[in-house]
Amino acid sequence: MPRVVVFDEFGGPDVMHVVEEPVIAPAAGEVRVRIEAFAVNPLDQMMRSGTSSATISLPHARLGVEGTGTVDALGPGTTALKIGDPVVLTAVPDASVRGSYADYATVPASRVVARPAGLDVTEAAAIWVAFSTAYGALVEKAAMRPGDHVLITAASGGVGRAAMQIANQIGAVPIAVTRRTANEDDLLAAGAAAVIATDREDVVDAVLHHTGGTGADIVLDVVMGPGQQDLLKAVRPGGTLVAAGFLDPRPTPFPAGPPLTIFSYRSFEHTLDAVVVKRMAAFLNAGVRLGALRPAIDRVFALDDVVEAHRHLENGLHAGKKIVVTV
Repeated sequence: MPRVVVFDEFGGPDVMHVVEEPVIAPAAGEVRVRIEAFAVNPLDQMMRSGTSSATISLPHARLGVEGTGTVDALGPGTTALKIGDPVVLTAVPDASVRGSYADYATVPASRVVARPAGLDVTEAAAIWVAFSTAYGALVEKAAMRPGDHVLITAASGGVGRAAMQIANQIGAVPIAVTRRTANEDDLLAAGAAAVIATDREDVVDAVLHHTGGTGADIVLDVVMGPGQQDLLKAVRPGGTLVAAGFLDPRPTPFPAGPPLTIFSYRSFEHTLDAVVVKRMAAFLNAGVRLGALRPAIDRVFALDDVVEAHRHLENGLHAGKKIVVTV
């Protein structure tokens, strides 16, 4: 019998368990995917612990917003795909019902794209959430252009690493922000043009230094909280700040400073838009083909070890790289 990871109550990793249940036949316009691997994301942790704003019905809730596999069955009227096609899940907004932590996931056909050639299964499982978030925030929202100085917070994380690669692919200049000087060499190797470590230098002074005194054109803030005030001071007048995260749980003061454009970004606003998803998929395919885009993988677990995978995430042992579970 096919396996599914479920949880019946909110709590720590131990609330998850693997059960067996029949596969679901895809309805009209749907596709069933035989999952080969999925990535573990902070959103999964929030859903499991009960801290997510999403409505989750217990018991028997599922998890998983991204993954990869092959098309196993097609619902009536689904003609753009065929059995055996390797695909990537692009959005599972109802992950508590259709999540990818399973042998099979049945989703609307519009929620999958062809798997980029050149990625192995573990990389394909880990590419969509981070890279689509960074692409959506920087390209679709902020209209990033070649030559733009782009300040990227939490640069060691999955979205930060993706943002640096995407900036480089377009010809922008990624400036990484990290809390620790010890991360500098790793971030430079990951694509940063410069690294600002907040344990040794002032963010505003450092940004002005690296931009010739003009300030950043774009800031990607995936941290939020009180520290955003310094980021606002580091943006040039007329620049753009995109708030795309929630790593700092403290309140974020109302933005104040020079005139600039501020966007609040949530990835589902684009990953549920078929036109934007087509652009995202084309961009990712081109980047993978050119060798410019590739997710960094930390550890790979088996499905039976999914509890350990979540413990690994909660303990921060992944250093911002992706955790993948093979099925």
